[in-house]
Amino acid sequence: MLSAHDTIQRLGGIARGSQLERLGFDRRTLSRRVDCGEIERLRPGVFASGRIPDDVRTAVLHGGAVTCVTVLRAHGIWTLPAALAVHVWLGPGRHGHQHPGCTCVIHYYRGTRPLASASLVVALVHFRRCAGDEAFFAAYESAWRLGKLSQAARAQVRAALPQNARWLVDIARSDADSGLESLLRLRLHLLGIRLDCQVTIDGVGRVDFVIARRLILEADGKSNHDDASHRHKDLVRDSAASARGYETLRFDYAQIVHNWAEVQRAILAAINRSSTRD
Repeated sequence: MLSAHDTIQRLGGIARGSQLERLGFDRRTLSRRVDCGEIERLRPGVFASGRIPDDVRTAVLHGGAVTCVTVLRAHGIWTLPAALAVHVWLGPGRHGHQHPGCTCVIHYYRGTRPLASASLVVALVHFRRCAGDEAFFAAYESAWRLGKLSQAARAQVRAALPQNARWLVDIARSDADSGLESLLRLRLHLLGIRLDCQVTIDGVGRVDFVIARRLILEADGKSNHDDASHRHKDLVRDSAASARGYETLRFDYAQIVHNWAEVQRAILAAINRSSTRD
């Protein structure tokens, strides 16, 4: 018979006492294993062994499973906004357990709640309900770009969304380099502006978007464009684009996320200038 430690490890590192009892471990045995430090009791009826991620530990202590942005963040998925609090799925009619330093964000969504962590598909659906369409769209494209959503998983996400939100999945792409690109494209789509995405221009290279074959839009994330070397390369690219008849507009995180009205005015003005030259 496996030890309690090994059994819990094979069950994913966390297990309910009722599950362990069905495998032959009675309550007295589990208590002895806790007392000797072989396993850990996270809360009454829930045991763990080995290293448990801090967010998962927090959710289990609260009486639920991690979900929403907490799961997305663990997968390295781009999210808006940046989140620090742990999002916990309790399920309808459930009551959480306060614990030291508790800042948990609670979700009471329906469904079969797992013991420790919601699946990525479920977390994305919860994220849309929690953070809205734009945040969901950027996270969905990021997850797809990272290779974390199979065709079957994408279909599951779509089916779980309400009818009036499925268009977000339908227009999503797998080649968005950043969440900023996703936000920019979604917002311009809502304005009825058609963009060509990830366009390669001779002598310039690949650019994020082109509108009407003349206007280049670039969404510059801080990590990729903040140092002097990247800034110089951007200027060289913009000069090469200008020599080929293009106008380039660049927008950073703060502009796209916090000052969209200014970004929209700049883009519409550039489109108007381009149309008057035709």
